[in-house]
Amino acid sequence: MSHPGVEATDRKILALLAHDGRMSFTDLGKATGLSTSAVHQRVKRLEQRDLIQGYGATINHAEIGVPLAAFISIRPIDPSQPDDCAARLEHIEEIESCWSVAGEESYVLLVRCTSPAALEDLLARVRAAANVSTRTTIVLTTYYENRPVAGPVADPEA
Repeated sequence: MSHPGVEATDRKILALLAHDGRMSFTDLGKATGLSTSAVHQRVKRLEQRDLIQGYGATINHAEIGVPLAAFISIRPIDPSQPDDCAARLEHIEEIESCWSVAGEESYVLLVRCTSPAALEDLLARVRAAANVSTRTTIVLTTYYENRPVAGPVADPEA
């Protein structure tokens, strides 16, 4: 089912940019049947509507010295305290992503470290900064990551 307010052409542009964020307006125009200026206007509108929140590069973390990836699930030690874990952890640069989740834990963090010893140090800092208990899963192999998922390109019922 299509999301209200996002027409098929905009969905196609989103899917194309999710696959290749550096795709030129000319190439987007060829792929959608629009003029370069029309595509440019649509992309700017998609950015203004916050449907496109940014553009990024896929980094080879091992090559930049942080080969160890882990997921840290955290749970407050005292649930009666304010839920400000995300803000309390924001300054820790090894945390790549922080998601609020449903389930036994309150948040899941994706972290990048140089070594198991660095992960051990990071866990101590996370526990101290946010007053939480942790459960950690170390990534052994990444088969795929950051796949472009932009939703359906067109409504099949249209």
